[in-house]
Amino acid sequence: MKKNEKKPYWSFKAAAREGEGELYIYGDITSWEWDESDTSANSFKRDLDAQGDIHTLQLYINSPGGSVFEGVTIHNILKRHKARVVVHVDGLAASIASVIAMAGDEIHMPRNAMMMIHNPWTFTWGNAAELRKAADDLDRIGLSMKQTYLDRAGDKLSEDKLTELLNAETWLSAQECYDYGLCDVVGEASQAAACISPELFAKYRNVPEGLAAKTAQPVAEGANDKKTQEYLQSIRETAAMEIQNLNSYIGGIING
Repeated sequence: MKKNEKKPYWSFKAAAREGEGELYIYGDITSWEWDESDTSANSFKRDLDAQGDIHTLQLYINSPGGSVFEGVTIHNILKRHKARVVVHVDGLAASIASVIAMAGDEIHMPRNAMMMIHNPWTFTWGNAAELRKAADDLDRIGLSMKQTYLDRAGDKLSEDKLTELLNAETWLSAQECYDYGLCDVVGEASQAAACISPELFAKYRNVPEGLAAKTAQPVAEGANDKKTQEYLQSIRETAAMEIQNLNSYIGGIING
């Protein structure tokens, strides 16, 4: 891997048995290709197709979510695939990653794994008509996501209860997922390494303290590492540029 090249949020490994494929979603789901290692849903599909004629796909997830449309596309790609999809939530399936998990014909969760579900949200700007359209779009996306959960849960989860969970940004244990029909098997606790960016958790309201502490620790321990410092600096520079652009935009509105 080249210097400063990020590991893609998914990767394939050769399956142990003929006719089986393995897919890992171990990080952010993104539509922005900041460097050559980042992957869109289109390139994801190309690599899935390259696995050939498989009858079973083992899908391993440890992700805080990311782009709604990329995640929905991945979900639909998996639903259309002829292979039986067995999902393993190794650590966390949050936000749109939980929707991807619903594509599984069978879903497994270790008892210390979690799933987070919430209503979709977005950043937007514009006039009143444009803002109303953005809200309507979010409602339509939310209804689609809600139906995905309901289809998977069957009679174990009512629409009213699901609406309550989505409105509250709910972090579900493996047992709760099982009780609501969002997973099929609760297994032994997993020691899967967290591959979740701490800065992404800042946008979520109800992150369990234990989970946030676990993901923050590796960054603290490696704070003096040159590569870590370069990564943090890139985040600061990107944030500063976004703030500058936003201030310019707001200034144009005020002075226009």
